[in-house]
Amino acid sequence: MPTTNTNRLDATKPMLLEIAALSVSFGKQDVLRRISIDIPTGQTLVILGESGCGKTVLLKTMIGLVRPSEGGVRLEGSSLAHMSEADLGHMRTRYGFVFQGAALFDSLTIADNVAFPLREHTLLKEPEIREIVSALLTEVGLPGSVGQKKPVQLSGGMRKRVGLARALALDPHLVLYDEPTTGLDPIMSDVINELMMRVRSREHVTSVIVTHDMISARKVADRIIMLYPLTRLGEDEEQLVFDGTPAELDRSTDPRICQFIEGKAGARLTEMRDEQARADAAPAATGNP
Repeated sequence: MPTTNTNRLDATKPMLLEIAALSVSFGKQDVLRRISIDIPTGQTLVILGESGCGKTVLLKTMIGLVRPSEGGVRLEGSSLAHMSEADLGHMRTRYGFVFQGAALFDSLTIADNVAFPLREHTLLKEPEIREIVSALLTEVGLPGSVGQKKPVQLSGGMRKRVGLARALALDPHLVLYDEPTTGLDPIMSDVINELMMRVRSREHVTSVIVTHDMISARKVADRIIMLYPLTRLGEDEEQLVFDGTPAELDRSTDPRICQFIEGKAGARLTEMRDEQARADAAPAATGNP
């Protein structure tokens, strides 16, 4: 059973996201199984777990980029499954997504990258757009001169900050981050952490962060959940093995959690070898009568 935090839901705040009995499969591969999470407005939720356990798939399912095989997602009380394409399009103007690799348009300047959602989804005049872009670049700690550069001219940390500026352009209620500190040195990682904390101080902003970075998780999270790979679980075992505060995570005695937060391989090398052997044998076994 997952470790739970009885205070994780603030009854005084409206629920932004409600995820009920969510399962996702791609063909015969099960990725998520019976995940249920409620996320109130204003909370900063960190999703932890090994590579391949479904963290990014869960993040994308929250906003309708991946459709569940079973269960459902409600955003501000509305079921994503029942939304028309027009409604989904409108809903997506209410969130910002910070991609792992920033996902900037290489052919556009930095200013045009940040301005892109404003030009696509608003009727603002160009002088207003330029003013907002300048303010956003300042907010993420970049000088105005960066606006005329192309993404290839920037460091990885600077591109991450541009990605965050673009995600904030439409003043979203929900900001999702996919591995925001991956590939960054410790100092730049902490710059991103500070920016994420600054974003959560905005009124009504809810943040969901997928990361492997325990320093980042402990610093920015109000609440942490941890997923476990289905390949290492029995059919009746919960995939959500932890749900609580950073302090509760550090006090956990679950060996699966301790192994992850301490970064110890333990028997994983042997387990990964055996998992791969089973996967390699599966197609041949399927073909036998």
